[in-house]
Amino acid sequence: MLLRLDFEILILLLPALVFSLCIHEFSHGIVAYYYGDDTAYRYGRLTLNPIKHLDPMGTMMLLFIGFGYAKPVPVNTFNLNNPRKDIVKVAAAGPISNLMLAFFGYFVMYFIFTFANSMFNDSLHLFFRIFIQINIYLAIFNLLPIYPLDGGQIFGNIISKYYPNFNENLVIYGPRVLLGLILIGLVTGISIISFFLQPFYTIIDTFFNSIISFIFNLF
Repeated sequence: MLLRLDFEILILLLPALVFSLCIHEFSHGIVAYYYGDDTAYRYGRLTLNPIKHLDPMGTMMLLFIGFGYAKPVPVNTFNLNNPRKDIVKVAAAGPISNLMLAFFGYFVMYFIFTFANSMFNDSLHLFFRIFIQINIYLAIFNLLPIYPLDGGQIFGNIISKYYPNFNENLVIYGPRVLLGLILIGLVTGISIISFFLQPFYTIIDTFFNSIISFIFNLF
């Protein structure tokens, strides 16, 4: 995630980042609760309180290297109504919530620009661009099919019925692969993860922008 971390951008980035991470984790918890697991509720994680969700190291990583994390919401799969299927829904809830936030960000940005143009300025436009960028990147990064990311949970649980041994290897080696990719990017300055994420970011960003632009051009 290439952002110029000058003072203005940092001020705009922090609330967008905190809010997006909290919504991501809250979404995991509320979907788990809906499907029968109250673990997150009992641990006080069904809240938008940033203190309950933010991990200091994960937040710093996201700020400075573009990839990071919040404290994972605790989920007990054995409490879910249908553990193998429901855990996929729980895992998908976080990335889906970020995509919804990105779409909503585009909607609000166009709404203000169209109907309250006098309020629209460079700082406000920059905030929405940062907010949208953060949420799209959070979604597609977490959808990578590598444990412990949400995509690993989704992919792993889908294939575990047919290839349990392969899924076990994903659980064991996935975190090592992910850490290795991040370290390679830090050492070499060449981010392999960004290389894979960028095309998906461009597609989603263009798609959302096109839809919202089309809607507001009707007015």
